[in-house]
Amino acid sequence: MAPRVSTNVQVMFFDTDCGGVVSNIAYLRFIEIARTHLAEQLGLAVVEMAQKKTYPVVVRTEIDYRRAATLGDRLVIEGWLDRAERARFWCAFRITRPQDNTLIADCRQMLALIEMPMGKLLRLPEHWKTYEEVESTERSEHEAKAGTGPSGERVQ
Repeated sequence: MAPRVSTNVQVMFFDTDCGGVVSNIAYLRFIEIARTHLAEQLGLAVVEMAQKKTYPVVVRTEIDYRRAATLGDRLVIEGWLDRAERARFWCAFRITRPQDNTLIADCRQMLALIEMPMGKLLRLPEHWKTYEEVESTERSEHEAKAGTGPSGERVQ
């Protein structure tokens, strides 16, 4: 099974707008924290990446905002490797407010590994293929139970 992480944050003043609602940029910081912990579980330790000058770079971010988080909320950010290809991978995140069991946001990011300073695109580590095979099977089983297709659309 692919590694999963769970991190906790409390919404601070600097995370919110003048109405006390979490600003969209704060969600990126929340998932950046979870993604850093996830990378370590996948074998991409922060210090080691810096020494090797090999880094995951964000290519795309998708965030579906479901409910507003507000000043003082305590949130849980869950993250997992959602999909791995030869040279890019998707991480998925779910942000919830456990106090009232509210889904705040669903997020996905596409990333690639690059070697700096050349910006050379690298293949993903071989052992990630085993995560993808397991996750693909689990995703298909979940979609079959939920009656949805790969992008979450309902199927009859």
